Amino acid sequence: MDKILNYIGGELVKPAGDAWLDNFNPALGQVYSLIPDSDERDVEEALRHAEAAFITWRFTSLEDRFKVLNRIAEGIDAANDNLARAESVDQGKPLWLAKNEITRAGQNFRFFATAAMQFASESHSMEGHALNYTLRQPLGVVGCISPWNLPLYLFTWKIAPALATGNCVIAKPSEITPMTAFLLSKICADAGLPKGVLNIVHGLGPKVGNAMVSHPRIKAISFTGGTATGKHIASVAAPMFKKLSLELGGKNPNIVFADCDFDKAVKTTVQSSFLNQGEICLCGSRILVERPIYEKFRDALVKEVSVLKVGNPLDKDTKIGAIVSRQHFEKVLSYIDLAKQEGGEVLLGGNALQMQGENDGGWFIAPTIIENLAYDCRTNTEEIFGPVVTITPFDSEEEVLTMANCTEYGLACSIWTNDLTRAHRVAANIHSGIVWINCWLLRDLRTPFGGVKQSGVGREGGWEAMRFFTEAKNVCVKL
Repeated sequence: MDKILNYIGGELVKPAGDAWLDNFNPALGQVYSLIPDSDERDVEEALRHAEAAFITWRFTSLEDRFKVLNRIAEGIDAANDNLARAESVDQGKPLWLAKNEITRAGQNFRFFATAAMQFASESHSMEGHALNYTLRQPLGVVGCISPWNLPLYLFTWKIAPALATGNCVIAKPSEITPMTAFLLSKICADAGLPKGVLNIVHGLGPKVGNAMVSHPRIKAISFTGGTATGKHIASVAAPMFKKLSLELGGKNPNIVFADCDFDKAVKTTVQSSFLNQGEICLCGSRILVERPIYEKFRDALVKEVSVLKVGNPLDKDTKIGAIVSRQHFEKVLSYIDLAKQEGGEVLLGGNALQMQGENDGGWFIAPTIIENLAYDCRTNTEEIFGPVVTITPFDSEEEVLTMANCTEYGLACSIWTNDLTRAHRVAANIHSGIVWINCWLLRDLRTPFGGVKQSGVGREGGWEAMRFFTEAKNVCVKL
C-alpha cells in the first residue's frame, strides 16, 4: 500500500516513530494509502531545518522569491489533472470541482508571488524635523494548519503568503485529506524551493498540531478549521504571545427578499447550499425567505435540488460526492435526527444513500432541505457542515436581522434584493466578516477574508496576509 511521506529539509522522509495512519477513500469507504503518524520529534526536526533555511531565505531578493513561487504555481497548473484526481479520491468531492480548486491553488501561489514584488511600507515626515519609516520583516518560522474540506486550495492560501514575505514554514495538512499536500512537496522540490524553507509534517492534531502550537520558537500560527480546535489553539498560543490567525466555523444565512431576481437567487442558492457536499465554511446553510415568495421559492428550490446527481466523484455528471469520513458522515446524520426531534419537516432527502457497485461502501447523504424549525433551535445555530439546509420565512427586515444574527458564528452572508439601499443597510447590520449581495463565492484575492464572533480572529488575503506574516518596525531618523 502506498505511503505518504513527510517533507522535511527538502527530503521525503518517514516519521520518526515509523508509525502510520489509515487514509480512506470516502467514496469507497476503504483504506487506500497510509500517512505518517508523526509526533513532536518530527516537528522538532522540521524546525531545525526551517531555522537553518531562514538565515538565507529571509535575505533572498524579492525577484528570486517571486521566481521560485511562480515556478511552484506553474508546477501546480501543469499537474492539474493528477492533483484533481488525487483530491477527488482523497476528499470525496466531484472531479470537476476538484479541478477548479486546483486551479485556485496555483493562483494562490502566483498571486502572492506577485504580491512579494509589490509589498510596500509607510513613511511619515515630522515637518522636516524627523522621518519615520516602517520596516516589515519576516517573523521567522511559522506554523500553518489547514483543513480537510478544500485541501490544496486552503493549504496554499496559507503557505504562499508566509513564504512570499520571507518566512520559513512548518505546515500540517489535515490527516483526513493529506494526498495533495504530499504531491505538492514534490512540486516544490522540482521548482527549486531551497531545502527547509517549506516543511510538511503529516499526522494528528493532538500530536503534530499541538507540538507546533506549543513550541516557543514557532512564531505564529495560521489555522483554518473547527471552532473548538481554534479555542484550544488560542488557549495555548495566546499566553506565549504568538501571532494568531484563526479562520473557524460558520452558520451562514442566505437572505432572500421578495424583490430579488428569483431565478438567479434559486440557482445560486442550490450552489451555496450543496457545493462540495455543503462542506465549505462559506455555504449558506440557513435560507431565510421573505414570506410573499416563501412557498414559491421553497418549491422551486426543492425541485432544483431533487435532480442533483449524488454518486461517484469521478463521474462527470456527479454534482454531490461522498462525505469526507465515517465520523463526519455520522455527525451529519445525527443533526438530521436532531432536526426531526426539534419539529422540523424534511422536504427532501434526510437519509444516507446506499450506492451500487464499487461505491456501495461509501459515505453518501442525500441533499437535505428542512423547514418548520425555530430560527434559534440547535439545528439552526450549530454548524453541521454537510448537505443539509433549513428554510424559514420572515416578515420584515428587522425580523430577518434578528434571525441572521442569532448564532455565535459570523463568517459569511448572502443577500438577495434589487433594492440597493436595503442591500447596503442590511449588509451593514449583519454580524459577518463577508457579505455577498446578489451573488455567492465571488472572490477577489485582494480582499480581507475572515469572520467575527466564533468564526475567527484576524483576516487572510491580500495585504492582510502579507502583514500578518511580517512584524512592523518603526524607524525614526532625526534630521
